[in-house]
Amino acid sequence: MQILVINAGSSSVKYRLFDMMGERSIAAGVLERIGSSKAVFKHSAWDDHDNETSGEDIRSVPDHRAAFHWITEVLALDNLSANETSLDAIGHRVVHGGERFSTPALIDGEVIKTIEAVVPLAPLHNPANLAGIRLTAELAPSVPQVAVFDTAFHQSLPPHAYRYAIPESIYRDQGVRRYGFHGTSHQFLAQAAAGWLGRPLDSLRLITLHLGNGASAAAIIHGRSIDTSMGMTPLEGLVMGTRCGDIDPALPYYLVRQGWRWDETEELLNHSSGLKGIAGHADLREIEARAAQGDRDAELAIKIMTYRLRKYIGAYLAVLGGLDALVFSGGIGEHSAIVRAATVEGLTHLGFDMDNQRNTTVDTGEISAIERPGSEISMLVIPTDEELAIARETRELLVSESHIT
Repeated sequence: MQILVINAGSSSVKYRLFDMMGERSIAAGVLERIGSSKAVFKHSAWDDHDNETSGEDIRSVPDHRAAFHWITEVLALDNLSANETSLDAIGHRVVHGGERFSTPALIDGEVIKTIEAVVPLAPLHNPANLAGIRLTAELAPSVPQVAVFDTAFHQSLPPHAYRYAIPESIYRDQGVRRYGFHGTSHQFLAQAAAGWLGRPLDSLRLITLHLGNGASAAAIIHGRSIDTSMGMTPLEGLVMGTRCGDIDPALPYYLVRQGWRWDETEELLNHSSGLKGIAGHADLREIEARAAQGDRDAELAIKIMTYRLRKYIGAYLAVLGGLDALVFSGGIGEHSAIVRAATVEGLTHLGFDMDNQRNTTVDTGEISAIERPGSEISMLVIPTDEELAIARETRELLVSESHIT
């Protein structure tokens, strides 16, 4: 069984082609700078013996249509519209599913209409996701397509966790509530933690940290998300690469009264804040290197980010009533021993006991335990794999719907 996973952004398309027999990647790549005369396409492929070939090319790609034609050409799927295509399914990452979707959905006209309806909640993401869905449906009309939503896993949040303290009519009429994101990753991490610990997922209390340029935390009990740090949009919550995370809601109004335009304020909070706003750079590797040289702004950026993480961990520990495992993942969570150590610093009284040697010698690409033997709470570094999670969910849905066997 072959499943193609598509993650279409406003100016890029990422993809990964799986042979689901062994959950093995056949090909993967990214096409960036769509709309440019110098779009960059990076592609890798693996043979049956996992030998890799890779390449990079640059050409003019005026729009998503041209991008998808180039991708199918490189994937040797020129016959994508024919019945003899080797593809069994296409899984799409869709950022926002609103309140409608708590599970993946087989894409049809009604699903597309629902995704369109929540575009105001994700104006930068859902239109690009829809472009990918429409173009691949046109190129491969006989291939089943599945939407896997970033928000779906968090639909299990109870009302007291997802409602804001605003009039009920605004929630009802405008859909203003907390939705949460990175749900595919948090669900994957919870399942992987259960497998590593050798315990049923429905017996565990977990805090999962997806830490990258975008970052979020989730409180998970019995395999269900009961709270998460991102809200109606991905701006709420943790300190991120360029996003501010939690702030006083009055701050934007204050800036506007000082002469800022609304679009300038939105740009500031989403693209010029977070680590970039504090240290002038969004790349944590650069910030850690500067902090090691005594750069105070870099040191402060790390302290603010990890302080926010500790606060969320403490809050979720209280909500869960105890904890079996804390999971670090994402580009920062998987690779920064400094952030992991600083995040649990001073939390030994809550049961966190990190082994410094284990923490600094994590085997990248593998699940690693970084707590001391006998520690009350497990601490795991787990590489997330959202594309594989989407492929799995696509397969499971289509098998249950008897579209594939």
